[in-house]
Amino acid sequence: MAIAPLLAMELTARVRTARTPLPAAMAIALAAAALSMLPLASQAQNQGNAQAEQSQSLRNRNASAARALPPTGRYVADSGEGFILDRSGQRPLLRFDRRDETWVLRPTAAPRGDVIYRNDAGDQLLRVTPGGGMTVYTAQAPGGSPASFSGPGQSLTPPTLGPTQLFQLMARRSAMLSQTMGRLIEINVDTDGQAEGLAVEALILSTDAVLRIARSPTARSSLDRLRSITIVEGQRASVTYARGDLRIVVAPVQGVAGRPSSARVIQAFLASPAPTRR
Repeated sequence: MAIAPLLAMELTARVRTARTPLPAAMAIALAAAALSMLPLASQAQNQGNAQAEQSQSLRNRNASAARALPPTGRYVADSGEGFILDRSGQRPLLRFDRRDETWVLRPTAAPRGDVIYRNDAGDQLLRVTPGGGMTVYTAQAPGGSPASFSGPGQSLTPPTLGPTQLFQLMARRSAMLSQTMGRLIEINVDTDGQAEGLAVEALILSTDAVLRIARSPTARSSLDRLRSITIVEGQRASVTYARGDLRIVVAPVQGVAGRPSSARVIQAFLASPAPTRR
């Protein structure tokens, strides 16, 4: 039953059960108030319908994206670069050959029914047509290169190392960064076992991002204040860079998407204020 009739019935009941008749002016005011609720009720119903349609549209778009994405396996682009596409989990994953980073793909609708898959920094990695045709975008082929299925591929689940191997990885990565930067770069990891896989990935991709920035003559100055990398556990993945500390939050509740990509790490460095030189 609509909201306005219910309000009108309630108001009417109150008038009938009153011990003394209401003045005519008050009765008219009550009737006017009930009538004034009709547009509000209609507006609320329209808003509810719109929200339901948006939710259904989002579900349909995600379902269409899942149908359009080619199967799990290894693919090779015409540009010569190979990669693995893993659709075994809730989100599709992609890893290029000879690379350590796994990209978590996020679908967005495109013209002609195509679906574009981006990383968490908004960079386009794949474009898939309704017929299953795939184009991959890389630094070697920024305009896109057609890719085709070449065979089965391995699972891209986050790695687990254990406390000893994780400590050794932290030491190796710290030494690499310290040698590159010419000063000590500390690495601190404060997570539990549930977040270990995400912490390992965050450690590898963040240190790789720093090494990439250090090789850039124009961007290296953004690392002048870097003194430490800290990885902690939280409810939502994030990355910040302030007062010389690159702080990364990993979130097991978000699954494979629970850590920022190297692209997000690079954005954090480049967005930081340049150090003041005297």
